[in-house]
Amino acid sequence: MAYNDDRGTHRRQAPNSSTGSRPAGKRFRDPSAPAPARTANSAGSHRTSGSANTGGSASRPVGAQPVTRRSAPAQVKKTSPVPAILMGILAIAVIIAIGVFAVPAVSGLLSGGSSSESVQPGIEVQINIPEGSSGDTIAQILSQNHVIDNPKAYYAAVKNLDAEMSIKPGDYILYTGQDPEEVVQQLVDGPNVEGITLTIQEGLTVAQTAARVEEVFGISADDFLAQAVASNYVADYPFLEGTYDDSLEGYLYPKTYSFTDTPTSDEIIRTLLDQFVTETSSLDLDAGHDGLNAQEIITVASLIERETAVVDERPLVASVIYNRLDIDMPLQIDAAIVYARGGGSDPVTYDDLEIDSPYNIYQNYGLTPGPICSPSITSIEAALNPADTDYLYYVASPEGDGTHRFSSDYEQFERDSQEYSESHQ
Repeated sequence: MAYNDDRGTHRRQAPNSSTGSRPAGKRFRDPSAPAPARTANSAGSHRTSGSANTGGSASRPVGAQPVTRRSAPAQVKKTSPVPAILMGILAIAVIIAIGVFAVPAVSGLLSGGSSSESVQPGIEVQINIPEGSSGDTIAQILSQNHVIDNPKAYYAAVKNLDAEMSIKPGDYILYTGQDPEEVVQQLVDGPNVEGITLTIQEGLTVAQTAARVEEVFGISADDFLAQAVASNYVADYPFLEGTYDDSLEGYLYPKTYSFTDTPTSDEIIRTLLDQFVTETSSLDLDAGHDGLNAQEIITVASLIERETAVVDERPLVASVIYNRLDIDMPLQIDAAIVYARGGGSDPVTYDDLEIDSPYNIYQNYGLTPGPICSPSITSIEAALNPADTDYLYYVASPEGDGTHRFSSDYEQFERDSQEYSESHQ
């Protein structure tokens, strides 16, 4: 149907004798299909209360002093009006002091400020955002270090930059009193302290991950691929038992990682596998839709990942995949063809559709034998919880905004395809 390689969208219909589309057509791939040669292209938050508690004994209010009375002398003397005037002035001073100091302090507490302590702006501070930190935790860390004193300012900046799901864990150099949007943008960009950061984008294959590791750490991609074999890790990660072609495809979780020293291939792989375990720990992958097991769910998720970058559309794409499986209709997903041919960003051609591979799901029915990339948690969740639709088709929207138009009948699909084609002429 469609594929997105490096998020570039290509659309094309395969011909048949009448309509120009390939025939519809069993639940899983044909087991008689020959196994392919190994290709070079084998690669929110919980809200918690985070206010600080400044405990301690109660203190006397500012400006209030105890009054001591003396007995008047037996002989009454005429008193001067000066002391009374001085006392009046002192009372006025006390009232002014309360207005200047006490009221702003109370107002600051009511407005969400974390501290009335004055800190000089521009002082360098180093903070750490732990993996899996909630929004409140991050706001508290920034407030305690006086980077952004008011958590409300932090949340406003996150909302303005649409950064809720993009903040990366790690070590940062920031400054007291820094502009909130500058801070949030840095948290989106990733750690900026001395050390080595490895970013594995969503949808990368094992081979693309190996190339990224070589680029960052200088570890040979061939050496990384030689180590990235499921049987090397199945003892510690039992969910890898029986993966297709002994591959780690689909399980090297996409995220930004920080390493203080140059790691080995084994250390990198274990870090990525550990993150996969962390991300999916709350999910029952074996309770898949239509009885699919955990490895099949990750396979579906990988197809979803490559079909759309729009998170809200992923349950819809999942519904199309399951609807086609349910009626023994070939999935016809171009991203699988790209994987079968060894990658690349060129559009899929009719010659590509003749590739002899179990990943050719134009010719073979059912799922690919294994994942075609490392999916994000949102794609995995969509594979477990597809939308309830009768859709069988989708095509890129002519608006060119990355969204798709979904339909349940072929005629509507053809109209949507024609509109998309005309918008790109």
